[in-house]
Amino acid sequence: MPNIRPVSDLRNYGEVLKEISVDAPVFLTKNGRGKYAIVDMEEYERTKATIKLMSQLAKGEASVKEGGWIDSDDVQSLLGIK
Repeated sequence: MPNIRPVSDLRNYGEVLKEISVDAPVFLTKNGRGKYAIVDMEEYERTKATIKLMSQLAKGEASVKEGGWIDSDDVQSLLGIK
């Protein structure tokens, strides 16, 4: 179940921070509406890495659609393996 707290609870931020863990962010509301999310640093780094990976995969997919595939011999040549 999501942990939702009013932003005013940050007056006692130590208590709010105790409730944060990987895969368990604390969502803060302002005037009854969702406004902020506080996440564990490990979760933040994992999310950034996922976004970077997805971006690179999207670039690769666009490259394939534009220029087609290359065979494994060409890849090895490009990498200097062969």
